[in-house]
Amino acid sequence: MTMKSSEPRRIRIFDTTLRDGEQSPGASLNHDQKLTIAHQLAALQVDVIEAGFPHSSPEDFASVSLIAKEVKGPIIAGLARAMRPDLESCWQAVQYAEKPRIHTFIGTSNIHIEKRLRKTKPAVLKMAVEAVKFARERCEDVEFSAEDAMRTDREFLAEIVAATIEAGATTINIPDTVGYAMPWEMAETIEYLKEKAPGFKEVWISVHCHNDLGLAVANSLAAVKAGASQVECTVNGLGERAGNAALEEVVMAIRTRPDLFHCYTGVATREIIKTSRMVSALTGFPVQPNKAVVGANAFAHEAGIHQHGVIMDRQTYEIMRPEDIGLSESLLTLGPRSGRHGLAQRLHELGYEVSPEMLDDIYQRFLAVADRKKQVYDEDLALIMREASSQVVETWHLVSMQIVAGSAVRPTATVTLERKGRKREAAAVGNGPVDAVYNAINRIVREKVTLDDYSVRSVTMGTDALGEATVRVRRNGEEAVGRAASTDVIEASAKAYLNAINRLLVKERRNEAQRGM
Repeated sequence: MTMKSSEPRRIRIFDTTLRDGEQSPGASLNHDQKLTIAHQLAALQVDVIEAGFPHSSPEDFASVSLIAKEVKGPIIAGLARAMRPDLESCWQAVQYAEKPRIHTFIGTSNIHIEKRLRKTKPAVLKMAVEAVKFARERCEDVEFSAEDAMRTDREFLAEIVAATIEAGATTINIPDTVGYAMPWEMAETIEYLKEKAPGFKEVWISVHCHNDLGLAVANSLAAVKAGASQVECTVNGLGERAGNAALEEVVMAIRTRPDLFHCYTGVATREIIKTSRMVSALTGFPVQPNKAVVGANAFAHEAGIHQHGVIMDRQTYEIMRPEDIGLSESLLTLGPRSGRHGLAQRLHELGYEVSPEMLDDIYQRFLAVADRKKQVYDEDLALIMREASSQVVETWHLVSMQIVAGSAVRPTATVTLERKGRKREAAAVGNGPVDAVYNAINRIVREKVTLDDYSVRSVTMGTDALGEATVRVRRNGEEAVGRAASTDVIEASAKAYLNAINRLLVKERRNEAQRGM
């Protein structure tokens, strides 16, 4: 919505971490994890939470409905294609929210119309108008997105924007779906639509930029400068392919340069680092150290000249204060003697709401880590929470393993697994200790899977740090990602591999059940 006043404009922040962000390969979240992130996004005070794509699956429908019922404050949106079954499912899911929104879309570029939709421009225009009218009969807040807008003929874009506004759309979104645009093109498009599309200046003007050329944030800010009033983004820039505009970068750019943008957001910026770390932990996507705003090096200084300048005055080399995003120089850790109350309090401070029943399981997991480490850090707690909420049925469970390895011997592993109360053991050799463990596991489970990717990273500092293993496996066209953490990286690797196999088995059972319906 374009403001005529000289007062600073308020920019809506539309978070799509739970929808577009979750489409990152391997970033799948369960209901509890989505709800936890949604509550934290509410604490971050985003304006809109796009909770999912309800018609895409029963699981997504259930997650959107749960979030709509339980999360208060932000608008809760669901995504729907310009098709009545999608729109009806979306409304059935979001109707429970205090402030529901139906977000519908259709491809408008020539390549989408001709190659994907196999329709004509008049047919697409009719579908868009009918979808918005159908949605408005159910919901007062309707957003229309012209998918691939930045590769759409501008005259047709103006025509479909004007028609959907007349049909009742309250927000119009101009997406750069494939990250194709340059910042000046984005600004020119917004200016063009303000001039050529009747009603465009009276609705909320939104942009949704992808990062294929590394310009998602730049394009979003160019649109804001040109008059956009809503930015669609994700925490840590998660999303399909190269991701979306990073919420934290958009928000802090606007906050840091009010002289340039003459606008502000309602985001509680001191919740940014907490939100970033929670999303990273629950999705299993680590934040790169040099990531703007939330990376580990964002406020680190190594060069002597820089260090001297920061000691004298932080503003010499810092344009933001660490505390503005919730970073504190104090280091609070827990240890084996920390009680349940101390653990529960710290989890609450990190944004996790834990029931008394769940706390028992989490506390036992915490003690298992604390017994092997001197100090348990926030990052360790985040991993404990992710594993506690993973909800993966353990078809196979790791009982024990023994490894013989060294520079002069061929690595050998003996592994014991349990399934339905029965223990099975196998031994195998490999090119290294992890390869030997995986070969032994394969002998027991007898599931032919292909290991596509394997990685290990240190979660915290020190030689006793938790190591997190991530594996990606594939079989019969199905793919699963497994993750696990331990102070023993070989143990973490074994558990991650089993986690991935268990996920594959669950997927296959679900697919078989659906085929039998």
